[in-house]
Amino acid sequence: MTVGVETCSPDTLVVDLARVFLEKGIEEIVVLDDGNALGVVGQEELIRAYARGDFESLKAADVLREGVLQVPPDIPLAAAAEIMLDHGVRSLFLMHHAGGIEYPAAYISYRHYLRYIAAQEIDDLQDLGIYAQRSSPLETFFQKRDKLRRPGSSAK
Repeated sequence: MTVGVETCSPDTLVVDLARVFLEKGIEEIVVLDDGNALGVVGQEELIRAYARGDFESLKAADVLREGVLQVPPDIPLAAAAEIMLDHGVRSLFLMHHAGGIEYPAAYISYRHYLRYIAAQEIDDLQDLGIYAQRSSPLETFFQKRDKLRRPGSSAK
């Protein structure tokens, strides 16, 4: 699993989502409204929007799959893979519940399985899971703030 989940608002344009998917190498993004998870937009939803022909004006709220398929943190990897296949999704989420708000804390995706299959050594996977090195929440805030302060940047 990867701790930390990309999110967007319901008003985020599909075009901007496609850019985030490519930039971050993600397969799905959770749509949050007032901190609560509304649903998920995946690559498939973006391709459907393109096929409809009106993708340039669509927002995340227009194309999302309602609800967030979630799993417990101790689920066996094979069971999580079966859930993904059974539901036709490419990611599952570990949700955090606090103060009446439910939001995504971590996820597992097809990409994780491919990395596991291809790994030559366990060290190849050290950036995954709760022990992976990552920025502190405060560092992450400063990075996002500084990025938004740059000319030509927009909130995502």
